[in-house]
Amino acid sequence: MTEIEASLPSLHSPGYYTEPSLKELAAREALYPGYCSGVPDFTVGRFGYGYVKYLNKTDVRGLCLDDIVKFRRHDVVVYEDENDKPAVGQGLNKAAEVVLVLDSGKSKSNECRDDVLVKKLKQSTERQGARFVSFDPVTCEWKFLVEHFSRFGFDDDDEEDAVMDDAEAHDVEKESPTNIDEIELSHSLPAHLRLDPVKMREMRSLMFPDEEEMEDLGRKSSFVKEHVRPLKSSAQFTTNRSTPPVVRNTPFPLLEYKHGNLDSNSPGSILMVQQHKSTPLRTVKAQGFELDLKHETPVSGNYAHNIVDAGLFMGKSFRVGWGPNGILVHSGAFVGSGGDHKLLSSVVKLEKVAFDNLVRDENKKVSEELVDHALVSPLNFHKGIDHVTNEVDFGPYRLTLQKLEANRTNLSEISHQYCDIIERQLSVPGLPSSNRLGLTHQVMTWELIRVLFSEREQKCQIESLGADNEEDMMQDIKEVDQDVDQEALPLMRRAEFSYWLRESVSYHVQNQISSLDDSHYLQHVFTLLTGRQLDEAVQLAVSKGDVRLACLLSQAGGSTLNRSDVAKQLDIWRNKGLDFNFIEEDRLRLYELLAGNIHDALHDIQIDWRRFLGLLMWYKLPADTSLPAAFETYKHFLDEGTAPYPVPLFIDEGTSEEVASWKADKHFDISFYLMLLHASEETEFSFLRAMFSAFSSSPDPLDYHMIWHQREVLEAVGVINSNDLHILDMGFVSQLLCLGKVHWAIYVALHLPHREDYPYLHVNLIREILFQYCETWSSDESQYRFIEDLGIPKEWMHEALYEGDILTYNEADHKGKGNN
Repeated sequence: MTEIEASLPSLHSPGYYTEPSLKELAAREALYPGYCSGVPDFTVGRFGYGYVKYLNKTDVRGLCLDDIVKFRRHDVVVYEDENDKPAVGQGLNKAAEVVLVLDSGKSKSNECRDDVLVKKLKQSTERQGARFVSFDPVTCEWKFLVEHFSRFGFDDDDEEDAVMDDAEAHDVEKESPTNIDEIELSHSLPAHLRLDPVKMREMRSLMFPDEEEMEDLGRKSSFVKEHVRPLKSSAQFTTNRSTPPVVRNTPFPLLEYKHGNLDSNSPGSILMVQQHKSTPLRTVKAQGFELDLKHETPVSGNYAHNIVDAGLFMGKSFRVGWGPNGILVHSGAFVGSGGDHKLLSSVVKLEKVAFDNLVRDENKKVSEELVDHALVSPLNFHKGIDHVTNEVDFGPYRLTLQKLEANRTNLSEISHQYCDIIERQLSVPGLPSSNRLGLTHQVMTWELIRVLFSEREQKCQIESLGADNEEDMMQDIKEVDQDVDQEALPLMRRAEFSYWLRESVSYHVQNQISSLDDSHYLQHVFTLLTGRQLDEAVQLAVSKGDVRLACLLSQAGGSTLNRSDVAKQLDIWRNKGLDFNFIEEDRLRLYELLAGNIHDALHDIQIDWRRFLGLLMWYKLPADTSLPAAFETYKHFLDEGTAPYPVPLFIDEGTSEEVASWKADKHFDISFYLMLLHASEETEFSFLRAMFSAFSSSPDPLDYHMIWHQREVLEAVGVINSNDLHILDMGFVSQLLCLGKVHWAIYVALHLPHREDYPYLHVNLIREILFQYCETWSSDESQYRFIEDLGIPKEWMHEALYEGDILTYNEADHKGKGNN
């Protein structure tokens, strides 16, 4: 029982419950080991408050639900501490159906207000980034869907509006307090900014005549509305002002937040003080310093609550910006509920952008072995390929720009070398499983580049590609000499592509087969056909005694006469009124596929886009159809909406929801872009930016390392021609700089194409790298020599070293004076 208990979540808070209950989870875990790793429709709730029902399967092993899920009146918080929140889709930070039970007083105060309340609920739901489902006025249940979690529910102003809407129609405007200094402002924001509090009150009254102030933040449910009338003339207060004007100085940083109320004894809700030199900044882990927020500070509607916003209050002394090594300085997460324009940030953070996910092991630590295999080895190989140099003068200095030189006859060898480098990376111990999928995709991409764009020399060896019908012609060929029929070359390329396609979909085929049992052998056969595994399909049919089906399968994808015969037989059955209910549905599916009717064969099932393309080539189109014609046919079906969307491999392996959401982004898999390149004879394309974005080949949006090499090789062999891919180059430069590879970053910068409209791009970039990362490259002898060998002017290097020494001296001098 110890192992079972370790797999169960824990929940001890009174009034909370789960579905299935903890006892049911324990029983199912004992009966089906591993059940808690994928609990369908897992629900956490609190009686009288609501519940959260997670969609699909959820891993609940070892979760402390008391700390994760917290229900309060009209809202629910999942992972209250942002530092403990996992990535979207992990743990309980995933798509769910949320039901909150509203106070009956808010929903039943007036029957005619149901439509008004529903409208407010919809607005509140949309403002928080969720999707409204329904509201039941009988049970007072508000239901909505969320993609992930932070805090969801009513804002304070939403609650107030829900109660006060009826009363507002009969409100009588009240006179403003005669004592304009009733609320002391000398300890709040105006005083801190060295501004006149009375003058600030005048400006507020003029600009926000209907602004409503909260009288007591400590009592959230009791609000007092004060309608402040517009002033007829600001001169009335100017002439009677008792305090002299205050000269505005630069505001001090916001260092502290103290909760309080607005009564006469309170010093104010916002305390802004100047930092004492002896007081160090408080830090939260490695993300910077964070304000201590122990009380909620909602900002929404017309209520001016106590606002804490670091970026706003610091003024020009703070703004979002970048630091070295991918450090991003920003104002952090929002306070309060979700919204587009009403929420302000209260956190100043220093965060390092995850440029190095590529080289982190399963323990989330940077591995030098992965750095070498993933970044250094490919660049060393790239440097060893022939280059064309171009010396460009920039004033008195000269840079030697470089460009890769290759041709299509040696493209096959280049692709094989890159595949070997990636396969060595796959053998590194501790490699995360998520990275293995991306590396496998990169290997398949390089293989596809070889298949589609390489050209054969006059004599070359061709290995056997398999036993499929259209590849049988390849088996007996050992050499191709200069007398080979040029018309056969497209068919040979098609045969190689067919083999590549078969290998790339084998993972899907094996996964689907593993979920079938022996009673569904016809589904098993169909799945084998989607992966062009004809031998296995025929043997399976024979083993089941289905000899006639085996004979048909042995001719699948062959002569078009066989397909037309099967199609005619199906038409005859339909015309004769044959009752197809006496034939298994899966058998009819096989007949439709053998007849070339792939859409009829797939009418109620979904497959990935690669297998659909394979079915199109293997069973619908003639065997001598060229690859460009096959790709254009698939694109035609795609434009019609009758073909699966060519999503990247890492999305294809995910959930159906991810596939559906990805379609809206209009990003194709890089493999499909390569097919479009092969189908066109042009070299300039409008989709190159999308093709060479990280999203087309990697789940990491900051990983540009391998697509940079692929772009370089495709440009070198003349497949593409573009000088407008600087985002790709700069992304790879940033990736190298964040890992301390300054010399390689400069090497990549020298490969940027020279543009007349940006003549000093290389100069500015390289000088900035030298200055910002002077300490890194100057302290490493190998990097120093490498940069010199690249032909970087020594004057630039010496200038960077001089500036670095000046800064170091000033810092040391400042510390010395401080110690004295």
